[in-house]
Amino acid sequence: MTNELALEFPAHSRQVAAVRHQVASWLDDAGLDDDSVANLVLAVSEAVSNAVEHAYQGPMKGRVQLRAEVTADGAVCVAVTDRGRWRPRPATLSSRGRGLLLMRENVDQVIVDRALTGTTVTLRLASHPVLVPLQEGPRVPVGHEVLVHEASGQVEVVVRGNVPGHAGPTLRRTLSTLARGGSVPLTVDLAEFVGQTDGLVHALHAVAEVARAAGNRLTVHAPRQAAARAAVEGLSAVVDLRS
Repeated sequence: MTNELALEFPAHSRQVAAVRHQVASWLDDAGLDDDSVANLVLAVSEAVSNAVEHAYQGPMKGRVQLRAEVTADGAVCVAVTDRGRWRPRPATLSSRGRGLLLMRENVDQVIVDRALTGTTVTLRLASHPVLVPLQEGPRVPVGHEVLVHEASGQVEVVVRGNVPGHAGPTLRRTLSTLARGGSVPLTVDLAEFVGQTDGLVHALHAVAEVARAAGNRLTVHAPRQAAARAAVEGLSAVVDLRS
């Protein structure tokens, strides 16, 4: 397995699936967990699709380059570069575009470098360490799970388990991906949640802000007897809190 990946391909929609598969395979070999692979592949797919669809005008199509590497601190950086002119500038790479929003919600950093000679989108997913307790304490679930049900243009998820502060970004990315950057109504059910809530609260607040920017409201189901109810009471200004 190499710490670097280099691809170059025609700016054509038929290439997107193949690139996505190659990136996913490389990330698997790099040892990333399933959630990180899924998040980064989605962000890369958006960046590549934007370059394919918008960088080159008219019948003449150029090429797109992709460079990925694992840095010394364990982060993964992926740069997608085209040599087009982006005329007119597409909404998908504006501050209000869904494409850029999806990238930002699935990786830790997105940098867009536009120039007369082309555009480079750099995606960075930091290494998120797994914290292991040094001594035995109160028994709480290890990690968390998200159960998904989609129906009638809405997404309902049940969140169970343990979401301490360091796990918040992973849950945020998962929920944002399911809500397609806030464009799809999302309901989060916490009736069975019994773990730590620091990361849960931060994730819900961030997803609620993204949903509000897209014209939606995040709905949180937390019965008054639920363990997580007290923790999410403070979110009532940005979410629809249901008992």
